[in-house]
Amino acid sequence: MRSIYKTPDELRMMLPAGELTAEALDAVGEAIRPGISTLELDAIAERTIREGGGEPNFQLVEGYSHTVCASVNDAIVHGIPDAAPLAAGDVVSIDCGAQLHGWNGDSARTWIVPGEPDREDAQAWLAEARRVSDATRASMWAGIAAVASARHLNEIGTAIEHETESHEGPLGILENYTGHGIGRSMHEEPTVFNYRVRRRGPVVKPGLAICIEPMLTGGGAETVTDDDEWTVRSADGSLAAHWEHTVIRHRDGIWVTTAADGGAEGLARFGVVPVPPGE
Repeated sequence: MRSIYKTPDELRMMLPAGELTAEALDAVGEAIRPGISTLELDAIAERTIREGGGEPNFQLVEGYSHTVCASVNDAIVHGIPDAAPLAAGDVVSIDCGAQLHGWNGDSARTWIVPGEPDREDAQAWLAEARRVSDATRASMWAGIAAVASARHLNEIGTAIEHETESHEGPLGILENYTGHGIGRSMHEEPTVFNYRVRRRGPVVKPGLAICIEPMLTGGGAETVTDDDEWTVRSADGSLAAHWEHTVIRHRDGIWVTTAADGGAEGLARFGVVPVPPGE
């Protein structure tokens, strides 16, 4: 059985793939506006990855032909890009990954399309969209911060759920969809739960490379899957968000490979200073 832990050299070799993944999401974020389609955003992400010498790793998943998953409003995860134009106020979660030199990065961000929604409850809609996305992002960073001090993997899920519970209003944590290990493949062991579990899980120690990706709804945790057999939606129609980063634990600390600053801004609140892996 292959070890879930990487060598110091392998961790360093993962950095370029993470950086390229971040560049692709940066390009997507710059392009998001009313009228653009998620299919156009998909093309932007693919072009960025290929121009950077990489390959979209989502296209290596059997049965999937796109570079990103694009989930809009009540869609939580695994949404398929299409030609429908986005509207002001739409909540758009883009999940993207790049493979470069045989190593992988994986990350997701949620945006609210700029502008005033064309609906009577526009301000309430925007407030709810921000609430759900901000809570999801904060929960992700709480989980990442836990990697710096956790002894076992279940402490990460505990940190994520604890942070989620600290936010006002209903929030549903998806339980059938989790984070994962990453390296030569985009999806590897171990499973990284986004909620408290009894079993302690693997030891968190240098060599661990994982993706932490809470997915929250503004209501219940129950989901339904579209007829396309990919798109997962909130069963109650509540808005949803998805945030994800690739994080490595090495001998000197932690580093977020899919954040331009290694995670410094997001981790500051928790008193954790990311350190790039040394030679």
